[in-house]
Amino acid sequence: MSIENLKTFDPFAEADEDTGDTKQSQNYIHIRIQQRNGRKTLTTVQGLPKKFDQKKILKVIKKKFACNGTIVTDSEMGEVIQLQGDQRKDVQEFLVDKKEGLELDAKTIKVHGF
Repeated sequence: MSIENLKTFDPFAEADEDTGDTKQSQNYIHIRIQQRNGRKTLTTVQGLPKKFDQKKILKVIKKKFACNGTIVTDSEMGEVIQLQGDQRKDVQEFLVDKKEGLELDAKTIKVHGF
């Protein structure tokens, strides 16, 4: 009796072409809410495709939803859009909207929060 599988498996490692493992090619857009102080909240949007200009998206969102926002560069997450208030549903509808939004697929958007 021979044992063929002596390699250790790291579930968090990136898949490569040598082993033949397929890599998850679908990147998700995460919309999260964070509690600040009191009733104040902060909405973060991360994982937007690189083909979109985040400064222009932020400008449109700020005007459309009457909230303030900024772009923060994070070492792990890349560029993250931060918005004041609970804007989760509004941002999700904006990203999916075909007329005035970005026309993204609703399956690629994950909304987190309480």
